[in-house]
Amino acid sequence: MALSDKTKQVSGWRTQLGQSWQTIKQIIRPVRPAQRAGMGAVPHDNGVIFRVWAPHATAVFVIGTFNNWQHGQTPLASEGNGLWSANVPQAQLGDGYKFVIQNGKQQLLRTDPYAKEVRAPYHDSLVRNGFVAGVDTTALASPISLSTTAVSSSAQTVPTQPATFQPPALHELVIYELHVGTFGDEEGNPPYDFEAVIKKLPYLRVLGINAIELMPVKAFPGELSWGYNPNHPFAISQIYGGPEALKQLVQAAHAQGIAVIVDVVYNHFGPGELSLWQFDGWQQHGLGGIYFYNDWRSKTPWADTRPDYGRPQVRQYIRDNVRMWLEEYQIDGLRWDATSYIRNAHGHDSDPGADIAEGWALMQGINGEMAHRNPRHIRIAEDLQANKWLTEPIEAGGAGFNSQWDSQFVHPIREAIIAPRDEDRDMLAVRDALQFRYGADVFSRVIYTESHDEVANGKARVVHEVTIADGSDVLAASRAALGAALVFTAPGVPMLFQGQEFLEDGWFDDKRSLDWQKATQNSGMVTLYRHLIALRRNLQGKTRGLSGQSINVFHVNDAAKLIAFHRWHFGGPGDDVIVVVNFANRMLTDYKLGFPRGGAWQVRLNSDLKAYHPSFSSHHVGTVTAVPGEYDQLAYQATLSIGPYSVLILSQDGRS
Repeated sequence: MALSDKTKQVSGWRTQLGQSWQTIKQIIRPVRPAQRAGMGAVPHDNGVIFRVWAPHATAVFVIGTFNNWQHGQTPLASEGNGLWSANVPQAQLGDGYKFVIQNGKQQLLRTDPYAKEVRAPYHDSLVRNGFVAGVDTTALASPISLSTTAVSSSAQTVPTQPATFQPPALHELVIYELHVGTFGDEEGNPPYDFEAVIKKLPYLRVLGINAIELMPVKAFPGELSWGYNPNHPFAISQIYGGPEALKQLVQAAHAQGIAVIVDVVYNHFGPGELSLWQFDGWQQHGLGGIYFYNDWRSKTPWADTRPDYGRPQVRQYIRDNVRMWLEEYQIDGLRWDATSYIRNAHGHDSDPGADIAEGWALMQGINGEMAHRNPRHIRIAEDLQANKWLTEPIEAGGAGFNSQWDSQFVHPIREAIIAPRDEDRDMLAVRDALQFRYGADVFSRVIYTESHDEVANGKARVVHEVTIADGSDVLAASRAALGAALVFTAPGVPMLFQGQEFLEDGWFDDKRSLDWQKATQNSGMVTLYRHLIALRRNLQGKTRGLSGQSINVFHVNDAAKLIAFHRWHFGGPGDDVIVVVNFANRMLTDYKLGFPRGGAWQVRLNSDLKAYHPSFSSHHVGTVTAVPGEYDQLAYQATLSIGPYSVLILSQDGRS
């Protein structure tokens, strides 16, 4: 045997002996808890830290591609506080893994609750870089402490990078709600993905909106879903493209000057294919175990899976989820789904005995942290109980959201524009909808005539509802335009739902994509929305009052079905705005109204133009001149005319 061959043989023996010795050492040396902080899988230069909360487990192992998915080879050590962890040197980025949890005779195979990426069909977690959960990156002065001893924040810190993009201020915000799975216009059927949304961003920029609100994009079972059934709360849907594609969407939106808001679901998880259910084998009354209430508070309209907000580890889990959106994905705001079911077991204010105090505290704490981190972060509640305390300041006892979806606007306005007979349109109800506010800030409400809820579940798009009510579609476009004009001129944060601007009909269905041909067929309506949005955002400097705090509904004629109101910020030319709305199917001429200032008032928008829709009458309205003389308790008066089912927006020359 040549010397070189013998050297190779000896070297091979040494390698085998070294590997055997490493195995022996692993057997005889007890596994030690990981020293680095972080939940789930935390990659680093010398392997991957795995950590999981399983307080009732008798043993925990991790299996994955790094150990050929062999059970029992890679144990985790108990940290004595319900957490189990270990450093696994051979694991690396991209590895698939799962936890094996033993609880007595039970042996449970579980997806990592903190998995940032989950792959079908076996729900394998993937090791990814990025946000490290369970590690506080900033010292936040939260009025409600959400701290937990589950993870020490001193072991590792991740510096927060300041975002270069700033979302619009609340009074400037115009939201476009969309569903990723149905928003594309490429060949084929839903679901579409984040890339399809990116392709439509230039269209949205030209439309004029400055924020998109994504219906939930967390992982969910199957291919089609509204998204309100998240089964892996930290994982982004692979159907939509996964985490990197979402980051690309956010970056692309910011480049177009568009903020990104995501819907989050913390009132329940699942229920389908939910690995969190009875996660470590413990449960009471056959309910969900450590992540959920195990008594009467578990019940929600969707499943018995309300998170246990009273457990520090569950509060931390939700808090970490919020931080993931803000830190890793650079999301600009959150819209919380059905907050009434977080703060009350029955989802309403009529049973204070069912209030969930720790749910309220959770919302306060997270909103306080978000506001401290960036006061421009958008914090929206969908509560729909007309409860002002959702948007009251935390220091006053409120939940600390800066806006909430407003049921007091959408329902009376939809009734007024959908009713088939003019005599059934209630101008007093419209007045009340215009004037309603939750507190000192008129922008503490989000106003709309269409949303994913309002155009589904037995309800439909405004044009569809009008057509069914009237028995004809002749007047559908004009009455939809009435609703749109009120959304963009009333006090509040205006929101439209995907396709509303081109008269999408029917109802929302996750199996049906938008009919983008209507954007061409009804291009005039798209232009109407573009003009309304430009006026709302004061892009020409002539309608600043539409983003002001003040409104005076000075004229309500229930017999003629006409209403007029004044919007202003400081007042004066370019600031004062008068809005006149005709809810009747007849033209009105020589109609007298009060005005706050004398002189010429220019028509900035007349919704009756045929350029917007061929069914409109194109009744011309010229400059309106107000002269001294008290009327409508205002110091000046003028006469004007207005077309059927139409809106006039007027202001005086002079930039604000």
